[in-house]
Amino acid sequence: MHEMSLAEGIRQIVEDAARAQGFRRVRSVILEIGQLASVEVESLRFCFDVVMKDSIADGATLRIDTLPGQGWCMQCACQVDIAALYDPCPRCGSYQVQAVGGTEMRVKELEID
Repeated sequence: MHEMSLAEGIRQIVEDAARAQGFRRVRSVILEIGQLASVEVESLRFCFDVVMKDSIADGATLRIDTLPGQGWCMQCACQVDIAALYDPCPRCGSYQVQAVGGTEMRVKELEID
C-alpha cells in the first residue's frame, strides 16, 4: 500500500514547514490529488491518521480536493477530459491520449495554530 508512504511524505512536509515557519500545531491539511494520480483516497485517510499520531498534526483533519483528469489526444490534437489513465479520447475514440493533468498530488494548505 503506497498510501502509507504518501502519508509519511505529507508528515515530512508538515514537519519541515513547522521548523521553517515556527508553528507548533496543525489543525488541518488540505491536499490536491488528481483524479489520475492512482491514490486510494480512503486508504490515504486511514494512513494519514496513523502517521500523524504523536506529531504536530495529531488529530488534524484532512481535506482532499480532487483535480480532474486531462489528456492530450495525438489524433485530434486537442485537450480532453478523461476519467482514467488509458481511456480513449471522447472525441475521436483514439487510444493515443497522453495524460497532461490530474496526475499530481500536493499539499495545498495547512491550517495552523
